Amino acid sequence: MTMATFQRHRLTPWILLAPQLAIVAVFFFWPAAQAVLQAFYVEDPFGLGRTFVAFENFTRVLASAEYYRALGITVAFSIGVALGAMALALLLAVLADRVIKGAHAYKTLLIWPYAVAPAVAGVLWMFMLAPELGLVSAWLGALGIDWNHQLNGGQAMALVVMASVWKQMSYNFVFFLAGLQAIPRSLLEAAAIDGAGPWRRFWTITFPLLSPTSFFLLVMNSVYAFFETFGTIDATTAGGPGGATRTLVYKVFEDGFVGYDLGSSAAQSVLLMLLVGLLTLLQFRYLERKVQY
Repeated sequence: MTMATFQRHRLTPWILLAPQLAIVAVFFFWPAAQAVLQAFYVEDPFGLGRTFVAFENFTRVLASAEYYRALGITVAFSIGVALGAMALALLLAVLADRVIKGAHAYKTLLIWPYAVAPAVAGVLWMFMLAPELGLVSAWLGALGIDWNHQLNGGQAMALVVMASVWKQMSYNFVFFLAGLQAIPRSLLEAAAIDGAGPWRRFWTITFPLLSPTSFFLLVMNSVYAFFETFGTIDATTAGGPGGATRTLVYKVFEDGFVGYDLGSSAAQSVLLMLLVGLLTLLQFRYLERKVQY
């Protein structure tokens, strides 16, 4: 069989996709299916047996005050991370887009934080804001601000939000910069000739044309805040102090791998998947209407 014939063969696309599909099936679909199945059982912590309890795990989770507290913390944390990372990235993208000398160096440096693992980002910020040795905490002390995230829940939340924003900022920066460079310069020049200032040009031309990029990043940042910030929280505050930074994904870990309540942990993971799916659906249902393509 010739190469041309092989390329036209109907199995060729599936053969090319097989490695990626296998990875997704093994590391996503299979664990997700196991979590859904496990949510209907009460399991022995040592894996010696399990009992089918139907929806008892779900009712127990939904009747827990700690679960709703973690839900509220997660919502506040997600809003802070998503909006903070997007706003900072947009500001840096606008500034970097105007730089002429050394533009590539600036853009490269701004992209670097995305290569840092979430846990490493958390450790970096933890050391900078360490109550006794941190450089930033020393500056805050000189300003009369007593910083101790190990005792203050609000400061602990600020710490994990700042670390997560810094980690995600670079991802948003790449997309915002690409969106800015795709805007025709003729539109901005025509508005400038008509007398529109930089601020008005940004809000009437630039920002509306970035709405597709902003909508995409809002969805991605929401998913990031719900799922991918576990390493940052675990490395900095471990959900403390007093559960002030215990988000839903961290509560899943605590109940399953610390408390050995595997059924409740699996039920919470299923509820978390449903919550993120519902949030994404609402974003596409209502926010996408305001996107200008």
